[in-house]
Amino acid sequence: MIRRVTVPALFPPPTYSHVSVVEAGTRLAFLAGSVPLGPDGALVGPGDPVRQAEQVIANLREQLDAVGSDLAHVVATDVYVVSAEPAVLSAVWSVVEASGLSAGPHSSTLIGVACLGYTGQLVEITATAVVPE
Repeated sequence: MIRRVTVPALFPPPTYSHVSVVEAGTRLAFLAGSVPLGPDGALVGPGDPVRQAEQVIANLREQLDAVGSDLAHVVATDVYVVSAEPAVLSAVWSVVEASGLSAGPHSSTLIGVACLGYTGQLVEITATAVVPE
């Protein structure tokens, strides 16, 4: 159902694939950005990008579960981090790796940005996933 490709002519990615191919006719879910808000709408982990990343992954799991999918069926993500520091981006990526999200490995882009939508928000992840039959 999902074919993940690492292109031999390109530099080998550490924990993601260059391309994910999904057969036509497969149901896909395009998820809105998962944000670090708790069920009460309060920001989780103010000032802590790692804690926020953990909440974002937990919320992403909930989004996927609601449509009958899971982290293993994610084919692509964009991971947004409010920082210009590679060490901060790496710390957030470590949370992504530990979650099993990158186990596919899926295709992903890690992006340092100036700000995100909620006051104090440091992390957001958008995703595309296959919804298995």
